[in-house]
Formats: sequence, C-alpha cells, structure tokens
Amino acid sequence: MNLGFWSDKRVLVTGGAGFLGSFVVEKLKDRNCKNIFIPRSKDYNLVEMEAVKRVYKDAEPDIVIHLAASVGGIGANMENPGKYFYDNIMMGVQLMEQGRLLGIEKLVALATICSYPKFTPVPFKEEDLWNGYPEETNAPYGLAKKMLLVQSQAYRQQYDFNSCCLFPVNLYGPRDNFDPESSHVIPALIKKCIDAIANNESRITVWGTGDPSREFLYVEDAAEAIILATERYDKSDPINIGAGFEITVKDLIELITKLTDYRGEIVWDTSKPDGQPRRMLDTSKAEGEFGFKAKTSFKEGLVKTINWYAQSKCIKSRSNFS
Repeated sequence: MNLGFWSDKRVLVTGGAGFLGSFVVEKLKDRNCKNIFIPRSKDYNLVEMEAVKRVYKDAEPDIVIHLAASVGGIGANMENPGKYFYDNIMMGVQLMEQGRLLGIEKLVALATICSYPKFTPVPFKEEDLWNGYPEETNAPYGLAKKMLLVQSQAYRQQYDFNSCCLFPVNLYGPRDNFDPESSHVIPALIKKCIDAIANNESRITVWGTGDPSREFLYVEDAAEAIILATERYDKSDPINIGAGFEITVKDLIELITKLTDYRGEIVWDTSKPDGQPRRMLDTSKAEGEFGFKAKTSFKEGLVKTINWYAQSKCIKSRSNFS
C-alpha cells in the first residue's frame, strides 16, 4: 500500500458517490488521501462543459479518476442508445480536455468490456479492441467509452498528457444497482430470487437462453485495480481489468438459486436478447504492469452481495454459505 503517494494529492473522483466510486473513495481514505472531491450529479452535470469547468475550479485536483457513466443492462441500453452514447462521450471528452488545459498530473478513466467486438476470441486481449464492431445492444455505450482510449492516446502523443484507460468486466457486489429497469445480470437475478422467496412466488423469468458466458469482478477488487493503476501505470495502452474466468448465464442462475435457496421454477424468455455470446478477459497485462490480480472468489463475492441485498430489504437470507 503506497500511503506516501496520496498524502498530498487532491483527487477528483467523478461517480465517487456511486457503486464502484464508493469503494474507490474508501480505498483512497485507507491510503491516507485527505483531499477527495466527490461531485454530485445534481450539482455538476458533467455532460455540460460549464459544469466540467466549474468542478475543476472547485476541486482543484492533481488527479482525476473518472468513473461517472450513464449505464445499465441490456434493456436499458436498448431503450437509451442515444443518451448513453452522448452522455458518456461528452463527459469523457470534456473532462480530459479541461484536465489537459489545466495541467493536472494524471487522469484515469474507466471504459468497459462492452467496447470489444461482438465476436472476440476468448480470452479477450487488448489488441483485439479494434477487430470488429461491438455487440449491437450496447454498441453506442461501448463505442463512447472506447473514445476515452482514443483521446488518451492522442493527447499523450500531442500534448504529453498523462492518462490511462481501463477496460473492466461486469462488476458486482454490495451497493450495486438492483433496479430491475437498469440493473445488470447479477443484481437482477439476486433480486428475482430473494424477492420470490420473500413473496412466496413459485417462478421467476430470466431473459434469453442462458447460453452466453460472462466474466464478473467483485467491486472491491475493481476499486483496488483502479488505485494501483493510478499509482503505477503511466501509459495510454489499454488495460483489461477482470478476474480471468467465465461462467454461462445458465450456470450463474443455478449458482444464485443455490446460494439464495430459491427452489421455484426458472422460465427462460427466449424472445429477449442474449447480448454478446462470450466474455472473458486476458488479465495478464494488469498483473504485469501494476501488480493487480483479483482476490475475491466468485462464490464469496456472491454471498456478500446476496446478504447485502437481503439485509437492505430486511429479508433474512436462507443461504448456508459463508
């Protein structure tokens, strides 16, 4: 743990009050960072340039960690392709440009696994990023986030601006978004199972066929990766952030039903899209460049997430795992 690196740094964390951001902020505090500025969306709409200029004026940061995003699951992406493209590209472009103009020390931006081509050989390697078009349901979001990489590389080349762009897999954990209108697959499935148990419902409906595979990273591990990259990685080459495994959605729902002790019927709505066929990252570059390796086992992370949701709803979890 590099306590000295952070002790005199002023750090702006966009999205710092959100799911991932809250864990990043906790880790910054653990590293003795005393000057952390967390803009709230009601006060700073970072899609607007004037708000970006104002947040820089108010925060006076040495380092910017850009986590803010307009994001959701497959359904939310299909309903908001224009909004997700515009909001994400404008936030990133303007934050990096103003950071350059003001001469900040470093900007670390979070992109997404959705930036990868729809048909990418598994495990995804960073050099595969430009070998095709992203999966259609989330392509506008994925492409907007991938422009952070383009901008980072262009700005380093022309202005010697120090920034990097990280490409994480789907995150999960306590404090995740469990709103069924916008949540990702793990919180959506946990909510369905826990709520069905609480309401004595005998069936749940799950989108798609269950055949696609996904990789998931526990949120606290992701936060550690971001901190390590900020401390140690001073290049603009893309870096994957993941746990290095894949699981089919069908196997995922079986695991979640077991951990929650849900015993009802599972109905697969095959009229709904599956999304990208397979997802798993090659994470060797993150380990080699700045020493990141995921520590939380998938079952351990799921149990923590299940128990957090159950407790937040005042529902006693029937899971026997610890």
